[in-house]
Parts: sequence; structure tokens; C-alpha cells
Amino acid sequence: MTYAAIKGWGKCLPPAKLTNDDLATFLDTSDEWITSRTGMKERRISHVPVSELAYVACERALAAAGKTAQDVDLIVFGSTTFDELCPNAASNVQRMLGAERAACMDVNTACTSGMYSLTTATAMIKSGVVRSALVIGAEVISPIMDWKNRDVAVLFGDGAAALYLEASEQKAGVLAESLGCFGESRDILAVEGWGMKYANKGRVLGDAHWNFIGQEIFKKAVAGMAHGCESTLAKLNLTAEDISLVVPHQANLRIIDSLAKKLSLPSEKVFVNIEKYGNMSAATALVAFVEAIEQGDVEAHSHILIPAFGGGLTWSAHVVYFDLKPRAESTSNVQLPATNKSALTLVEEIIQATS
Repeated sequence: MTYAAIKGWGKCLPPAKLTNDDLATFLDTSDEWITSRTGMKERRISHVPVSELAYVACERALAAAGKTAQDVDLIVFGSTTFDELCPNAASNVQRMLGAERAACMDVNTACTSGMYSLTTATAMIKSGVVRSALVIGAEVISPIMDWKNRDVAVLFGDGAAALYLEASEQKAGVLAESLGCFGESRDILAVEGWGMKYANKGRVLGDAHWNFIGQEIFKKAVAGMAHGCESTLAKLNLTAEDISLVVPHQANLRIIDSLAKKLSLPSEKVFVNIEKYGNMSAATALVAFVEAIEQGDVEAHSHILIPAFGGGLTWSAHVVYFDLKPRAESTSNVQLPATNKSALTLVEEIIQATS
């Protein structure tokens, strides 16, 4: 049997940090209010487009795997904030990497896009269509954020992560997953003004209004991720006790705590980095997964459970297996271009442009 082993990993977070105190300068909020309701302390604001974040993350993933761009057969880019819809954003990453051999495709399932991309690449490797792939989860959501809406403006940030997958005869990578969608509830988490539905309708692109019904989203998020976890574990005849680490989508600390309680998971098994980055939509789960690897939290012969949830309302849950403790072969010197702008300045420029 062919598996899609995870051989490399990398992340790219913009340097500019938007703190809760920064948000309080233009929103009716405070650090205490945000922290107590979400668990978030800061988030990143990007000064470059999403493809540039993705490119740096991919370079780092290739370096960790000890590979070059010429080794890549496929690039699957998960996001909701692509630089362009045509041509696809994956082709831009291919060009920046110099990965001329790679086929390219984009995937948009909102916050689960990175995980759906992992499923897509894994399936294509297992079926023999390709032998290797880069999987990207990346988002630059700040330009379309409704910065006047406290309910959403405090939640989201920008970032990117990438994985390098390669065909292997050893058991490794995604062993099972469950995917789904509560399509009947899609309107409770929606961004108006972002898509062809609004073309030539008198709305400026990026002047977005967010529909965000928090309590309903909370219930659907916990239900969807819990069902996905239970279904995926059942496919492998595993229980929560067999899981070494849970890396959940970092949308809200209360959601993470409720999911852990529902699955009877001890807190020490749940990876949380929400305080540093907030919700980066498509990048969130993969950034957390990469960070868990980098921090040494992933051991040999470990089963990692990664549940996620996003607009649509999509949900997913993956079990990833490592036969050996992950170890990076090398590191990359590729960096984002420098900026002297603070996160607050970047946000103020967005607000001014859409006023």
C-alpha cells in the first residue's frame, strides 16, 4: 500500500503583530474582553499578498524535507483570499519556487481549506497520480476584514503553512479523515462583497460586510468537529486514548475547550497557540500542526488528530501518523521582504482605503 508521508513542514507569519490593546484604539473593546471570550492576545497582519506568505512557507517545508522545487509534482493551495482567481494562486507559487514540473490547483473551503488540500494531495499520491506534493494553507484576510465589526475584527489574522508529502511504502501521513458540510447553515458565517455575486453591483471590492452569528457558529463548530473526530477514529478502530496529540483549529478557546470535553480529552493532549495568532482561517490548523512539530511535541509512532471547521459550514477531522519522530533535514534562508510599518498602521491604511 502507498502512503503519503509528511517529510517537510514550514510556516510563515508576517512580522507585524496586532495586539488586543491596538484593537482597543479603534474598537469598543479591551484586552480583558477579548482574552476572556476568545483566548486571543495578538494576531499577525501581512504587508504582502498571500502567495508570498505561501512561497516562504513552501521553501521552509522543502528545506525541512531536504528537497528542492524540482522534486514537486503537485501544489495544492488552500485559501479564501487568493491574489487572483484566474490564473490560480498555486501557479504563482510554482513560478516563485521554480517548480516547473508541478501541477497546480486551488482549494477553497474557508477555514478547512488547508486540511481539504491535505486530503486532496494525499489521495492523489495514494492513487499514483503524483509521487510528491506541496500542501498549503494560507490566508491574508486583513484587507477584507470588516474592521468596524468588533465581533469579527478581533478574531482573525494572517499567516501561512506548508507541508511536503512524498509517496512511501511505510505507514505514514494521513491514515483516515472525515469531511463534511452544514450547507443549510452557510449564511451564518458569510462575507458579503467578496465574489462574483457582487460584481458590478456598486460595491467596492474589499469593502466587505461579515455575517457572523457567533452562538450558532459555536454550536455547529463543536458538533461538526466532534462528529468528524468520532467518525475518523472509528475508521481506524481507535479511541481518544490512542491519540498522542490533538491539534484543533484555533477559532476560539471556548470552542477548543468544549470539543476536548465532548471527546473526553485531557488538556495536556490538546495543542493551543490561539493566543499568538488568532484565527488565520485556512492557515490555522496547519500552522498549529507545524508549530507542534517544530516544538518537539510530535513523537515517533504517534497518532495526531486534527479537527477543523470553517465557513460553508465545512468541517473535517484527520488522523496523521508519524512512524519516526519528525526531524528537519535543513532550514531555508528565504525571508519576507522587510517592512517598517506596524500592524496598527497597516490596519489603519485598510480602513482608510475602504471608508
